[in-house]
Amino acid sequence: MLNQLFEIENKLRNIKEANSIQRNIDKLKNYFETEAMQDGQGLTFHNPIGEPYNETRSDCEANISGDSHENLQIIEVLKPIIYFKYGNTKTIVQRAVVIVESKK
Repeated sequence: MLNQLFEIENKLRNIKEANSIQRNIDKLKNYFETEAMQDGQGLTFHNPIGEPYNETRSDCEANISGDSHENLQIIEVLKPIIYFKYGNTKTIVQRAVVIVESKK
């Protein structure tokens, strides 16, 4: 379900006056973060679009676009990073699937 929320949120960026839909998405995200599980547990996702990428990054699976492997940046996110949180601890339950490209 979190992958579907991520997809809806991405599609929402192309719609004008999307405030009311974003409010519903935020409520669903809050549900997964705080109410879907007990005892301070929850699920959350992170969209790493625009973040730098290097081969030591363990939270993303990347496909490299272009020939250069230097100064890479995430240009597209196919699946977000999903975290399971318990108190102040986060564990990755799904690595992001991303496309990266060299910044010029």
